[in-house]
Amino acid sequence: MPSIIFVEANGNRKPVDAHAGESGMQAAIRGGVAGIVGECGGSCMCATCHVHVDPAWVELTGEAGEIERETLDFVASNVGSTSRLACQIAMADSLDGLVLHVATGLG
Repeated sequence: MPSIIFVEANGNRKPVDAHAGESGMQAAIRGGVAGIVGECGGSCMCATCHVHVDPAWVELTGEAGEIERETLDFVASNVGSTSRLACQIAMADSLDGLVLHVATGLG
């Protein structure tokens, strides 16, 4: 079972066990991570699960797809090169220890 370390806006590091195949957003909501809402239920439309992937994990999580990037550009603020929507990061055993920094604010 992979574990994700969410770094909340206040700097609190919150580890959450994730199930393989579940999204980072689903794990965050189940784990009560502050700042992850998942308002659209994971359909890549609201950016309320915006995170910054820790640079050490960017290659393994991959880049945002076209629709994900458009959602980030139109809805989120504080968007950077490591921005992703947690609903679009599928958990796998290879992502055990993944560090995601919760982004703050919507556009």
